[in-house]
Amino acid sequence: MTALAPEKPERPHRTTGPADDRTGGLKAAGRGYLDQVRAGELGSLPAVAGLVVLCVFFALLRPVFLSNLNFANLLTQSAGSIAIAMGLVFVLLLGEIDLSAGYASGVCAAVLAILLTDHGWPWYAAVTASVLTGAAIGLLLGTLVAKVGIPSFVVTLAAFLGFQGVVLMLLKEGTNVSVKDPTVLAVANDNLSPVLGWLLLACCVAGHAFLQVRRSRDRRGRGLAGTPVALLAVRTGAVAVIGAAAVYLLNQERSRNVLVGSLKGVPLVVPVIGALLLLGTFTLQRTGFGLHVYAVGGSPEAARRAGINVAFIRTSAFVVCSCLAAVGGIIAASRGNSVDPNTGGSNVLLLAVGSAVIGGTSLFGGRGRVVDAVLGGLVVAVIQNGMGLMGYSSGVKYAVTGSVLLVAAGVDAMSRRRTARR
Repeated sequence: MTALAPEKPERPHRTTGPADDRTGGLKAAGRGYLDQVRAGELGSLPAVAGLVVLCVFFALLRPVFLSNLNFANLLTQSAGSIAIAMGLVFVLLLGEIDLSAGYASGVCAAVLAILLTDHGWPWYAAVTASVLTGAAIGLLLGTLVAKVGIPSFVVTLAAFLGFQGVVLMLLKEGTNVSVKDPTVLAVANDNLSPVLGWLLLACCVAGHAFLQVRRSRDRRGRGLAGTPVALLAVRTGAVAVIGAAAVYLLNQERSRNVLVGSLKGVPLVVPVIGALLLLGTFTLQRTGFGLHVYAVGGSPEAARRAGINVAFIRTSAFVVCSCLAAVGGIIAASRGNSVDPNTGGSNVLLLAVGSAVIGGTSLFGGRGRVVDAVLGGLVVAVIQNGMGLMGYSSGVKYAVTGSVLLVAAGVDAMSRRRTARR
């Protein structure tokens, strides 16, 4: 009887690993990104594409759109709405909504102005009290939604109406309260020195490169595919080039009469928004709280079964939202040099929600980033600013902004449906 030869072990199938990721380069990364887009994972692509198209369109029709004075004004005008939109991202990630964020910012701005002007508080104490007022508002709203079980639409709609009355009562039925504290006024009206602007850019580029490399190494350490070195270089180079162009433009003289005073440098509100962006991104992507927000937004029941305190996460998200609304109110008070009953009202809420959704945050929960609020806020600001330069009325601006918001929501719905099918 012939002895059977031992079976030759099967050669393991070759899988994509770190080595393949390193050698794949930009081509492999591009294919992977295209696969994600085909699967419906668009991310911020529509917002970035829309921002580029709008800037080119308005620059061709109105060359003054690209002037350093208009560029600085655009950044300053959009800062307050962007801060509120950053907070709304946390709530939208849960599939909830906060319709009171605009007037909540007005209440916090009123508290700030009254403490500064009528009671003589120092700026740091008044700012702290304003943010704590936002936290108390968020705690109230979050408790009603998470503990009592009232839908967030109803709770925040009631708060939207109620906070209008609170602002009127704080401002004695329509009084305009001036803000004269130089530190608070500097937030939206002062600029960094040209040298400090370049140093800030260098720190941002170095920090971006460090975080990208660290994230890639962490992934490879867990046996996952890391980011190709070439792609890291392209990303860092893009940040450096775009940032350098912006800083160079803003460092040029913007004053129409230098004898009256020089006006150049990066607006101080830009690093303020940058700090909020960094803090919010770190919170959502690098902390357990942020991971739990995504988990609750994706499936509250699955999150509960996994041991996540769903009520706490929901309440905390509303607290974060209202605190950032307070920051938006402080920026608005600084820019307007005063607070009146219209602070936080008018179209503030609509522009903030539009900024978050247009940037790529899903209205259905579970998908979005803090940077979406920045990108969407810039898109909204470019539309408002560019159409204003072209002489269009406010009605046309609102109609176009609403259409863009509707398109963004439609793209989100279709991409989620496509992802579910795949």
